[in-house]
Amino acid sequence: MKYRQNLHTHTTFCDGKDTPEELVEAAIAKGFDSIGFSGHSYMFYAPEHSMSIAGTEQYRAEISRLKSKYAGVIDIYLGLEFDLYSQVSLEGYDYIIGSVHYLRFGNEYVGFDRDAETVKNIIRRYFGGDGMAFAREYYHTLAQLPSYGKFDIVGHFDLITKHIEHERLFDTGSKEYLGYAIEAIDSISKKISFYEVNTGAIARGYRTSPYPSAPLLKELKARNLKLILSSDCHSRDKLDCEFDSALELLREIGLREIYVMTKKGFDGLLL
Repeated sequence: MKYRQNLHTHTTFCDGKDTPEELVEAAIAKGFDSIGFSGHSYMFYAPEHSMSIAGTEQYRAEISRLKSKYAGVIDIYLGLEFDLYSQVSLEGYDYIIGSVHYLRFGNEYVGFDRDAETVKNIIRRYFGGDGMAFAREYYHTLAQLPSYGKFDIVGHFDLITKHIEHERLFDTGSKEYLGYAIEAIDSISKKISFYEVNTGAIARGYRTSPYPSAPLLKELKARNLKLILSSDCHSRDKLDCEFDSALELLREIGLREIYVMTKKGFDGLLL
């Protein structure tokens, strides 16, 4: 099967390289049935990495315009990637991706979705050099996601493993690490049942496999949780980055279904 949708898509309204219309045209050229946009919610603690308040309204208006312009050609959905500590309305969107990119220490917000040296410095400064303590804090923070709003999709569940193929920051195969991650899954999944299989780190050269890792995908499968596929797109040439290999990985794990958004809600497709 071919997966002909991407719901995790960033544009020039936040940190993407392309305009929404350029991405729509790219999706049409690739034979997509639909595309969803997920601008970064305004973060008062990191405005340079998010849509502004005014920009959010412009973004909403532009996606609405494109929905009308391309009606009958491709379905377009208005989404938002909400960062845990954002203080914005979640009303009026077709779907919401809930994500964590920052840890909070008192009044300080520390972004860890950065280069490897920055992450190592965070581990040294805030966790005394203990990478596992960093992982524990991340998953404990992620587990709080449902208390911040109603979300449809969990974004890049194990984002802290962005550099793990090249940097031994913590042991992702240990019982301790997997325990923290599984606790977060069990907490989150009481309110959010969709998780994305995210190829964004492959697109940007950090990883050779998607988020979540294969062991965590098996845990999601064991709990009958639902998956979508996304490229966390920041550049139109990566709109469907490694979708085929990600689908093959899911089949190898034993998954038989993946979901897409439709005008009637999420619908399952056989792998």
